[in-house]
Amino acid sequence: MPIFSLLSQRLAALCVSLHFSLVMAEPNLDAQLDGKPLALAWQPLDSPAAQGQRFTAELQLAPGTLRLGLGDGDGEALKPFQRFDLSPASRFDFAVAEAGRYRLLVETGADAHLRLLPLRSGIAQQQSACSVWNGEALSVDVSSVFADGQRLRDAYSGQHARVENGHIRLTPAASSNGLLLLEAADAPPSATWDWRNASVYFAIVDRFANGDPNNDRSYGRAPDGEQEIGTFHGGDLKGLTGKLDYLAELGISALWISAPYEQIHGWVGGGDKGDFRHYAYHGYYALDYTQLDANMGSEQDLRELIRQAHARGIRVLFDVVLNHPGYSTLADMQAFGFGGLRDGMARYLPERWSDWRPESFENAHAYHNLLDYQHPDWTNWWGKDWVRAGIHDYPSPPSVLVDPLKGSLAFLPDFRTESEVPVTLPAFLQHKQPTRAVERDGYRVRDYLNEWLSGWVREFGVDGFRADTVKHVEAAAWAELRAAADQARAEWAAANPNDPMAGEPFWMVGEVFGHGPETSEYQHNGFDALINFAFQQETAAKASDCLHQAEAGYAHYAELLARNPGHNFMSYASSHDTALFFAEQHNDLARQRGLAEALLLSPGTVQIYYGDESARPLGPSGSDPFQGTRSDMNWNDHGKPQIAALLDHWRRLGQFRARHPAVGAGSHRQLSAQPYAFVREAGADKVVIVQGR
Repeated sequence: MPIFSLLSQRLAALCVSLHFSLVMAEPNLDAQLDGKPLALAWQPLDSPAAQGQRFTAELQLAPGTLRLGLGDGDGEALKPFQRFDLSPASRFDFAVAEAGRYRLLVETGADAHLRLLPLRSGIAQQQSACSVWNGEALSVDVSSVFADGQRLRDAYSGQHARVENGHIRLTPAASSNGLLLLEAADAPPSATWDWRNASVYFAIVDRFANGDPNNDRSYGRAPDGEQEIGTFHGGDLKGLTGKLDYLAELGISALWISAPYEQIHGWVGGGDKGDFRHYAYHGYYALDYTQLDANMGSEQDLRELIRQAHARGIRVLFDVVLNHPGYSTLADMQAFGFGGLRDGMARYLPERWSDWRPESFENAHAYHNLLDYQHPDWTNWWGKDWVRAGIHDYPSPPSVLVDPLKGSLAFLPDFRTESEVPVTLPAFLQHKQPTRAVERDGYRVRDYLNEWLSGWVREFGVDGFRADTVKHVEAAAWAELRAAADQARAEWAAANPNDPMAGEPFWMVGEVFGHGPETSEYQHNGFDALINFAFQQETAAKASDCLHQAEAGYAHYAELLARNPGHNFMSYASSHDTALFFAEQHNDLARQRGLAEALLLSPGTVQIYYGDESARPLGPSGSDPFQGTRSDMNWNDHGKPQIAALLDHWRRLGQFRARHPAVGAGSHRQLSAQPYAFVREAGADKVVIVQGR
């Protein structure tokens, strides 16, 4: 949604306050639950930088309103896991929906910020010390899994040994972190496919690989000549296609790509400070759901990507958004004739409006001061029947805290997906060319969205969706999208019977921010799985030191899967809107190796964020802390010996997981504590994992 000039002024004031440097011996935050004081017992953690320190406190909370802060200003909506900057008068109000334990993390210094992390019940939080493997042989009792005399293979080193007196004895490869990946040497590869064992690779297309430099500046998009924080960098569908062998070597079974359909053409002010130009390179600011964005390439490029991916056993998932389209921009206002300028403001705009630049005393948010948000020509945009936007005669969205379904996220226009009223095609889409959007009698907002999104399945064979902002859209709307996608999938399969994936059903995973691995009603409304946010905060770091620190989490995950046969979740350690594991662990390559084991040996679907496997570093962020998690793929680092060794480690583990559905979909049972060993079994497929540390 366009941001009012009043909001611009508020953001400017906020920018000033964020210059405050909070340096203290320990945080000085007040905490109250429903108005009653809470004691915060701070424990110092490692220092992230010379200017500040990191502290943690744990809280046992009942349902209610948690108030955290330094002052009496307006409270800001606190979301689990997200980072919030601290200023001299910061205050945050968090609606605690569920009783339980929460961890509060605070960094002091010039970059002072906080995060609140829910700790899942039923999983031990205490860490035990990791031992050091000194290169010795490991002996494990495997009598409950493999018979005496059976020949086993260590998939990591390629060594073979026989079970004698119920035990196997092998020396792990020097580069393995003391790891043995034991499989029956004579067992044929499993033909079983199970999404609970899938390894999903998430790539932001624009930041991954540039296969066609000719499309880098589509719609007049241009680099900013500075840090290029929010500009398009050139990655495209051809680039992805050229890297499919690389993904296959990692054992990847599904590729989740940022939405490639057409995004807003121009830019908005980036971050709280408006300190960079923010384009929709990430795919979350849709303009036309029926067209490929020209920066991504052509429809033939998409067909070729999916064809070649399927030939390698890799499914392709689209990121999709039902909650909101993109912001208005100067470029789109000029190109499509919607919105209006305040009287006399035209003289401050260049001939090509998107070339506008702020004065030295302004930031990139200042262009909003040129716009008249009550101008009647805003009817030529999405229109009041389509979105809540608080402009002209559009309905105003409520606070997302008051109504998470109808509220506006980040001031974006909110689709009226709950409406039962038939709507006409938005005015700008009626005249836009090219587009596949056509007028339909009796269609509601969500009917159009369902047709547009399922069209990619029907026409191109997209295998599934990763759905964004799920808890901000009605469950019924998601169920209807899934039904449309299932029908489209059946029609595509009938038209393409020889495609390797023609016999597979559609798959849909949802982002419900803060959700863990537990079951929920979302999975009765179209979702096969939800993203598991708990793994990043509760398991990834400690298990990267040694696997036995994941035992409680692994057992819990496997139990959930066994108890609920149709259940699944997708665990991750890095993402585009939480944190980059490598950066969070202070660029520790040893922990990045350990992450491969922790993640790829976890029950349920797992998601690798592009560059997890090669220690992709954080990029520039400006005043938006999440921008740095979307840096360019570090292809140039892959030839460095340390990174090449890291990649080899991820590949060995990825291929092992890909061969054995038992790793992700099987039962879990610990065999021994020293060395740590466990078995995973799913039907005839069974493996034993051992780590001597």
